[in-house]
This record gives sequence, C-alpha cells and structure tokens, in this order.
Amino acid sequence: MTPIIGLLHTLGPADGNVKRVTTPKPTADFPRRYAATRRFSLGTPRTITITPDGSTVFFCRSTSGDDPVQYLYAWTAEHGEKLLFDPTSPHQTSSEQSGELDAAEQARRERARESASGVVSYSTNRAGSRVCLSLDGALWMIDVATATATMADFKRPVFDPRFNPAGDRIVFVSEGAVYRAVVEHSEFGPISLVRGDGHAEIIHGVAEFIAAEEMGRSRGFWWAPDGESLLVTRVDERQVVQCWIADPAHPETKPRPIRYPKAGSTNAAVELEWIAPDGTITKIDWSDSGSYEYLAEVVSYPNHPVLVLRQTRDQKTVSVAKLNPDTGQVDEVHRITNDVWVELFPAATRWHDSQLLTIEDNHHTRSLCLDGNPITPEGLHVHSIIGSGHSDEKILITAWTSPTEIQVLSVDPTAPDHPPIGLVDHSGVQSAQIGGDMVVISVATADQAGVSTTVHHLLPEPRGPKAPDGGASTGIVSLKATIQDRSEHPGFSADPIFTSFGSTRLNTAVFMPSHHDGETPLPVLLDPYGGPHAQRVLRNHNPHLVSRWFAEQGFAVLVTDGRGTPGRGPAWEREVWGDLAAPVLDDQISALDGALAKYPFLDPSRVGIRGWSFGGYLAALAVLRRPDRFGAAIAGAPVTSWKLYDTHYTERYLGHPDTYPHHYDQTDLISEVLQAESRQVLKVPMLLIHGLADDNVVAANTLQFSTALLANGSPHHVLPLSGVTHMTPQEAVAENLLRFQLDFLDHTIGAQLA
Repeated sequence: MTPIIGLLHTLGPADGNVKRVTTPKPTADFPRRYAATRRFSLGTPRTITITPDGSTVFFCRSTSGDDPVQYLYAWTAEHGEKLLFDPTSPHQTSSEQSGELDAAEQARRERARESASGVVSYSTNRAGSRVCLSLDGALWMIDVATATATMADFKRPVFDPRFNPAGDRIVFVSEGAVYRAVVEHSEFGPISLVRGDGHAEIIHGVAEFIAAEEMGRSRGFWWAPDGESLLVTRVDERQVVQCWIADPAHPETKPRPIRYPKAGSTNAAVELEWIAPDGTITKIDWSDSGSYEYLAEVVSYPNHPVLVLRQTRDQKTVSVAKLNPDTGQVDEVHRITNDVWVELFPAATRWHDSQLLTIEDNHHTRSLCLDGNPITPEGLHVHSIIGSGHSDEKILITAWTSPTEIQVLSVDPTAPDHPPIGLVDHSGVQSAQIGGDMVVISVATADQAGVSTTVHHLLPEPRGPKAPDGGASTGIVSLKATIQDRSEHPGFSADPIFTSFGSTRLNTAVFMPSHHDGETPLPVLLDPYGGPHAQRVLRNHNPHLVSRWFAEQGFAVLVTDGRGTPGRGPAWEREVWGDLAAPVLDDQISALDGALAKYPFLDPSRVGIRGWSFGGYLAALAVLRRPDRFGAAIAGAPVTSWKLYDTHYTERYLGHPDTYPHHYDQTDLISEVLQAESRQVLKVPMLLIHGLADDNVVAANTLQFSTALLANGSPHHVLPLSGVTHMTPQEAVAENLLRFQLDFLDHTIGAQLA
C-alpha cells in the first residue's frame, strides 16, 4: 500500500475544537506505492500456525514491502527464525508471476482476497517436522529440520494439500478429484485416486462458492480423528444458475462459465462422505434428508467425535451434530435459533474437553457459551474462539472491548463471574493463534503503521495487577520473541480521529487536510462501506490510509459505521433486516449532519460519496434518493439489484425473494430508476466502476443499472475494467483508480481551498 511536513488539524475529543500538530503527509507517489505494496500489507507476517505442542511457529512473509512473493518460515525458541521454502529459487521457479494459476487456486485466492504470490497456504503434520504446499500447481514437501524441499511427480495441478497428523499421508485435490500421496522417509511414495466422479460439474474436496465466499468454509475435505479416514464433500453444481465471465477486450478468448447461485435460486447440492482407508464410502446424512441447506463447517479433532455444523435455508436455525461413521447418521447435540437469522462464525464451534464451545446471541450480547450457557459477561461481544493451552484450561477469545477495538482475552470457564483478562496491553485490533502454551499475537493500532507480531508463552496463572479498565493484565503471558514486520512504512500517519454522531452515537473516523486553515469551506467526502458484516471504523492504521490521502487533496473525509455493522451487538446488526437501503443511508446522512453541526467550515453544498461493493451500492443509492444532500458519487462494483447477488448473503438480510418480494423491490436500484415518474432521476454526477472479470458482484449489476439510467435519460459515467476481479489486484489498475476518482471528485464537488 521524502515525507513533506505539514500542519494537521486534529479534532478535539468532544467539543470539535481544532488543534495543530506537525506530522508528515502523503507524497505525490502514494497511489503507486499503495498499489505496489498491496495496501502496505506485503512484508507482514501472515498465515500463522503453531504446532499442537507449541514448539514451532510457521508463517509466511515476503522479503520486503514491495515484494509480492511470500516465503515460508519457521520459528523455534531454540533456533529463532528460519527460512524453510524460497519459491523464487532456481529449483522452485515460479511461473505464477506471469499469472498461470490453476482455476481452483484462482478462485480460492479471490474468495480469500489474497493478492500475494508464492506460498500463500500450507499444511504441517502434528509434530511440525514436515510441511506440504502447492506452488504453480506442483505438490511440494519440506523437511523442516533440513529445509529440504521435494517435488512430487504428479502432472496435473494440485490444490489444497493437507498432511494427516502422523505426516505419512498427504491428501490433495486435482481437477475436482481427491488424491492421496504416501510419504516414505521424507520422500513421496505412490499417489492414488481417493474419490472422483469424472464429471466437470461434480467436484470433490472443494468448498463451493457459497461456502467459501459467505460462510467462511474454505475447505472441502478433512482428516478424520483416526488420521487415516477422510471426510470429503461431493458438490453437484449442475442445477446452479450458469453465468459467463467474458473479456470483451479480447473477443477471441472463450468466455469462462461459472455457477453462481443468485438470490432465490438453487444452491449447489453438497453431500458428505466418510472414506475409510480401504476405500469404503459411507454417505453422511448431514442435512437430515434436506432439512438443512448449508454445510457450514466440519470439526474434526483427535480423540473427539466429528461435529457437523449445518444451517437452514432461511438461516434461522443452526444445528451442531455428532457424526456416526458406521451408520452415516448424525445426532444433534446443540441447536441455535433466532427469529431473524443466526450468524455464522468461522471456527467458532469446537470441543473444550467433552463440552461444546459456541458463540451465540444472548439477548443483546454476543456471548461465548459452554454447552449453551454463557460464560462471558453481558455487553462483551465475542468475535472469535482461539483455543486453550495445555497447562491452562482457560479459553482464549477475541472480543470487541469497545465498538472500535478487538482484543485477545482469556476466559476462565470455571469462574464465569470473573471478567475476561487481556493478554497484552495494547489498544487497537488484535488477533492470535495458539498451540500448546505458545501464543502468537498480532496487533494493529491506530497510531502506528504495520502490524506487531509477537510470540508469547501462556502462563499457568495471571501474574501482576489488572489494568485500571479491568481488561488487560501484565502477567498472563511472557514475551518470547518478535516476528519482524518487513512491510513498507507509508511515510505518514493516517491520523484517524474517532468520534460519534447522532442520538445513536454512530462511530465515525474523521480526516481533515493538514493544510487547511480551519476556516475556509471544505467539501465533504463520505467514504463508507456501510453495510452488514463488515467494519471500517476500527482503531487500526493502514486501512485508513486512502481516506487520509483524499483528505490531503482538500476534502473533509467521514467514514461511518451505521446500523448492520458488527461490534455493537446482535440487535444493532439486525436493524437492517428487510431493508438494506433506508437504514444505512439514513445513518450516513445523520453522521453528515452531525459533522456539519460540529465543524462549521464544512460545506454542505459540496458533498460526495465513494464506496466499493456494498459501499458502491450505498453511494449509488445516496445520489438517487438524496440529490439534495449529495453532489457526486463513485460507485465501485455495486450491487444494484439484490436479485443478482448470491443466496446466502442476500437472503440473510432480505429473506427469500418469493416470500418477501417487497424487500427486494424497495432496495432495487435498477427498478427504482426504471419506475421513476420523471426523466433524469439521477440529477448529480455519478461514476460507475466495475471489473468485467468480477465473479462476486458480477458486472451485470453495473451494466443493467447503466442501461436503466440511459433509458431514463440520466447522464452518468461508466469505467469498465477488463480482466479485473472484485479485489482489483493489478498494480496499474489499483494505482490509477485512485487518481481517476480524485479527478472525478475535483471536477464535481471541487476540492478547492482559498
């Protein structure tokens, strides 16, 4: 993703006063550097795993902030950091840099929003002595002790290789079939077919689109607890709506078919099979003969029954069931229901000894539950379950300690009245991984670029006093090492000023230009995502860099999380049920009104809005419905008709279109334009941007919307991006999109300072 020193106006904590502080500001080459560094994320340790005994930490990282190639490393207390696999070495040359990726791997990276190359995923055996991965479709195995890499003699593209716990078997997927490779003395033995169907649209061992994009399930096979049997999905997509992704810039190229389950249409049929070591297949009736539509997760731990997590089509019921491989039946052990929807949390259902850990809504609180009973206090909204160490039965979680902060906390399940204890004394956004009694904690803060990644030993009992706020403790972990962050520093501070507006206290990050005199009228740019399931207003740094850059071009920038966004509890999130338009737009206008009242130098006649994905929908909605408040909009990859978006996401918030057609009618921008009583329903400038290779929000959203606007006589601008997907990974595209948007805003609402 040589600083110039400027004067930055930061907002006072409550009264809106402005004070001057000296800070570097973005230089002219920021868009290029932002693109080349992948939003200043390259060089940050990622994909961190720890062996179950805590002896070894594995992670991926590039060599510098502008190197897109990820290398594989291991850290141990005895030897420190060690390079295990260099994907650029002559023996491991990467054709991937020219874009030659297997289709399954391309889809996986798009679902994971992964823009780096090299080693982006891997698997280890339980002892951490071996690692397997795929690179350019080839299967590799690395001996950790010697850092020796061996490539398997397999001619077809390999996807998602996984070691069994013992490390003597690797299972992987190739062209929709599942294979097993035997490992003998650190060498590859025979490779055999485990499960295949021979049909292009019946695939095994791969997560279908809905699972990967919306449910957080990226896998389609799991080793059973015995380490020899397998659980494998069989996905039949033949009844799913077929769409075509074409490249009009290269008409000689054949369009690519995709199966895309639009709202109200048929999902992929997902079966689950237990495959014994001798090849015997037992079909698992995970769906209770079709009562459940979605296979959300399979949980397989050594010495525990396998769990399947399934969800009904209306998403009002989630069931956790134990699997019986002998009969193929499942027995429900827990059920979660809600009259609106039940939220799914990836990896948030697991065993704790013989008890079941889940994350559930408990009235107005999102709680950690043990066998259905809340063990975290009211008002603390749990974000994820990390796990527990060997010598301590306490459970590590992440939770919102405020709507803008996520911290790693330790929960004592035997003392639910005791408040959870923070592991490290840092505000911001934290995440963690645990193995044995070793914990790796990653922290992003609002006042520092990059991510701090540290290795800690989990102590048996907390030592030292609690912090005054009752959260963090100084002695629950001991620091062992810091894993270096090699990301490039942006050269300036994002300086988000966190405040809230309106009677509902809408959390907002505010950015003012450093060169503003505090009096000259400023145009205002709203820069939200604004939709459910995602937050923008968090106390971190790098995600706010673009908002700061736009502020330095002469805009007051507001980023607001309204109703539907996480961090404020389940009731707040469900405020958007049935209407993804009016509540979210009303909250953006409420925040705008609050900012105009607080900062009298903001110009209410020059207000623009920009956004991507749901934010693009919100931007287009704003200028259609409230041209009296907005003078320009940039709508990137917008969903303009929710009937064109996928089943799981859309039906969660709007219901099934056959049951709730009015929910779709009142949120459909295309219909709103076509049914307008007057000509030129769009009265202010709007720029539509869409990647033509987008398989998440398909380009039909923008093209049909543009056609409707033209039929209505409404002038607008369209920027089609040939070969570009939803995450716009190409450097030139990412760089020039920022410049193009700035030029559009300068010519519409005008960032001109006196």
